[in-house]
Amino acid sequence: MKTRAEIYANEAADLLRIITMYPGLSETQLLRFHPGKEATVKALLSHLGRQGRILTENDAYFPAGSPPKVDQALVRAVWVLLDFIGRADYHAAADFPVKLVFFADGELYEVAYAADGQETLVSHALRGSKGGSRRMIVLDTPTQISKIDCPGLSAFCTVSADGQTQYFKKAGGT
Repeated sequence: MKTRAEIYANEAADLLRIITMYPGLSETQLLRFHPGKEATVKALLSHLGRQGRILTENDAYFPAGSPPKVDQALVRAVWVLLDFIGRADYHAAADFPVKLVFFADGELYEVAYAADGQETLVSHALRGSKGGSRRMIVLDTPTQISKIDCPGLSAFCTVSADGQTQYFKKAGGT
């Protein structure tokens, strides 16, 4: 018979991996990574906090030993990932301009972020990538869509503070 520690070891390790990769996530986001296991995740968050392995500041979770700094663009990109989490096989943080990547339904997705005023920079940075991925760009406002010109875009999206994600396509099918 397995002990309680053995039963929850995988969930705890996965939760620590998520908090380490995406520091600054809210409890709501962390719960959505494990649908149907909300009580277990809450108990593990409490346990990991008491152990000193994670810390909470301003309702955001961070790995212990790292500065509690929130990358709002990454937090917003995670909301996009969470729309696909039931179909995602793997996900990980990435480098500028892509904030994270994930595999879902046999396809690679890249979620990038373009701050207002950085559309040309992000367009240029994404042009050089030769991957066969589906790209989504998180924007501050839908008015930025007309300022972005790069191939291979599947969608644009905006994400509100509470995680509501709206998806857009450029006129003409881009």
